[in-house]
Amino acid sequence: MADRLTLATPSAMASVSAARIAPRFLPSANAAVAKLCFRSPLELKSLGSSSLFSPLFLAQKSALQRLPSSRIGYSTASSPKCFASDPEELKVAREDIKELLKTKFCHPILVRLGWHDAGTYNKNIEEWPQRGGANGSLRFEVELKHGANAGLVNALKLLQAIKDKYSNVTYADLFQLASATAIEEAGGPKIPMKYGRVDVSGPEQCPEEGRLPDAGPPSPAAHLRDVFYRMGLNDKEIVALSGAHTLGRSRPDRSGWGKPETKYTKDGPGAPGGQSWTVQWLKFDNSYFKDIKERRDEDLLVLPTDAVLFEDPSFKEYAEKYAVDQDAFFRDYAEAHAKLSNLGAKFDPPEGFSI
Repeated sequence: MADRLTLATPSAMASVSAARIAPRFLPSANAAVAKLCFRSPLELKSLGSSSLFSPLFLAQKSALQRLPSSRIGYSTASSPKCFASDPEELKVAREDIKELLKTKFCHPILVRLGWHDAGTYNKNIEEWPQRGGANGSLRFEVELKHGANAGLVNALKLLQAIKDKYSNVTYADLFQLASATAIEEAGGPKIPMKYGRVDVSGPEQCPEEGRLPDAGPPSPAAHLRDVFYRMGLNDKEIVALSGAHTLGRSRPDRSGWGKPETKYTKDGPGAPGGQSWTVQWLKFDNSYFKDIKERRDEDLLVLPTDAVLFEDPSFKEYAEKYAVDQDAFFRDYAEAHAKLSNLGAKFDPPEGFSI
């Protein structure tokens, strides 16, 4: 099945990682030494005799012992700092994502991928990864098959080549990097992101189905609050995040909502078809709020969870504001997006890092 073709297992990634470190990132260290930078010194000490590691680990350890600290590929005089993702690889991966966006026009689905990986978070569960959130679990087939994730296998296919190229980037970071980059490249605000998210290791760690929003619930306002309050988000953040529907289209074959095509989508760009919320559905601005408020164009989509933003008194306060003040929308959106992208994540280093 298509869902399966790019789902790399942790063991497969482990066997490939050491051989795929790009020389430009670690010019003075060999691949075996570079692979050690996935582990902190404490982890290496505690796991040195573990049966979980293959003989490759012992070879890596010996290689590290033979090299002076100045030759491990870092410019600092202190011991190398090892994070969940390599910051330099993340920077270059971001440039590859920008090129992907230029050729595939996949901004909306990359935003959705990042959101759906993070949006399973439950603030009432303390344990990781049971609490869900931005942990890379959406790469596994069992979660991709959740009803709310229909079509997201296509986003994973688009990013898999980048993941293969930059093996020292976690899926959790890659999904959130792609989501934020897509917003920014579509004309949206700069998102204050941090990185260093740790990946779950297997499909048994995926959250159960049912944690993501439904487009057409019987009580839209109550449903939105049930889902987003569970994540620890408030009414302002619910409305601001809803504004990301300024990007993209709904396809009836995936979500059950929308028209097969409209005058705005019949010719693409990208694969034609679907129904968009806005006329320029690859441009991030405040058109969503203007169009939902006016509801004058039958070719533009309005879901029950969209309409309620101008019906519920608390939601309406923010929706009305964003319809007339794009700068306010951008400020609130950037803050809410960054918060969403961190939900449930375990960071290494604990404070995360910027690129």
